[in-house]
Amino acid sequence: MAGITYEDFLDLSYEPDESDLVCTFRIAPAEGMDAEAAASRVASESSNGTWAALPTGEGFTDMGATAFAIRGDDDDAEVDVAYPAGLFEPGNMPQILSCIAGNIMGMKAVDTIRLLDCEWPEATVEAFAGAQFGSSVREEIFGIEGDRPILATVPKPKVGLSTERHAEVGYEAWVGGVDLLKDDENLTDQSFNPYHDRLVESLSLRDDAEDETGETKSYLINVTADTNTMLERVDLAAEEGCEYVMVDVITTGWGAVQTVRERCEDHGIAIHAHRAMHAAFDRLPDHGVSMRVLAQIARLCGVDQLHTGTAGLGKLANEDTVGINDWLRSDLYGTTDVLPVASGGLHPGLVPDLLDATGTNVCVQAGGGIHGHPDGTRAGAAALRAAVDGYAAGKSLEAAAEDSPELAAAVEEWGTETPR
Repeated sequence: MAGITYEDFLDLSYEPDESDLVCTFRIAPAEGMDAEAAASRVASESSNGTWAALPTGEGFTDMGATAFAIRGDDDDAEVDVAYPAGLFEPGNMPQILSCIAGNIMGMKAVDTIRLLDCEWPEATVEAFAGAQFGSSVREEIFGIEGDRPILATVPKPKVGLSTERHAEVGYEAWVGGVDLLKDDENLTDQSFNPYHDRLVESLSLRDDAEDETGETKSYLINVTADTNTMLERVDLAAEEGCEYVMVDVITTGWGAVQTVRERCEDHGIAIHAHRAMHAAFDRLPDHGVSMRVLAQIARLCGVDQLHTGTAGLGKLANEDTVGINDWLRSDLYGTTDVLPVASGGLHPGLVPDLLDATGTNVCVQAGGGIHGHPDGTRAGAAALRAAVDGYAAGKSLEAAAEDSPELAAAVEEWGTETPR
């Protein structure tokens, strides 16, 4: 009777089938283990192997992964692993991740392991809903033409504001020139600012801001909770005429994101994805799951906008923001793209460098860089709007500031340097 051993999961002559999911890992093999032995164990544990040689017979379908390429040396290697399509339940992201980022993250055969990238086959991609709107929110929701990014802000302090004050801050930002009011990741339905009250009062002032400015405004209200509660909150947002909801996609879990995506399609509303907790997976460069892969997962599960960093600017550590953004906007078998969101320590003086790096097909979000303006929130929003309008018109920051006293004051306050 034939048996399965670790060696069966390594074939350096294998050429992946077009239906295979191909994952690239960086591994540091454990002491006494070479790269080939470690790679075979990664492929084994993430598919259908185990530590003991197993006899096989009737009733067995081989769903084994194959480690087929190794680059580097026995101390630090990149390994490509191909997974057969039949290993995965179509459209089930939690099950896929239980394979490609599950037990292998704790294997003794490797000191460290990091899932760097995935090449998703067409059949796997098509089993997921994907985004509804993606970057088309700029035109479909806001009617923005040309090169201006959409702009968002979070009232600061991020939690603790009363419902009334939260909505007032949103109004000031909308009237100043921002498109989107956004909840922060840890504001949901607390007693000081209940979800439904915040939704109704904010949208009421949203309507006032639209009347005053003649522009479309919207609100990224955070529905994050258990799945059933999120669905109820999505329904409430739709009933009140909100075009968006926001979900903390990583803390919520990808299965819940997929369920929320289905409900949002029923209402024709978009999903803004906050990536809180991503650094627990991606900050250590040699272990975990890269932000690039997390972004890929988010796109398949159906978000329309995703925080991806600030290309080395701002206050937060980031991976390859530009490369991730390019992937989110790339052609993936004709599916809808995802709009990248730049946020974290941004202010008007950073706009030219940011947009030089990311392009203008993004959402730019500033919190303290709006509300910390010496003349208040409305002036801070006007300063950010002037900076992006000036950039879209081909003006330098200095030239744009000559036409905007609010921008001039912001540049005097913060300059063009990154905060820490």
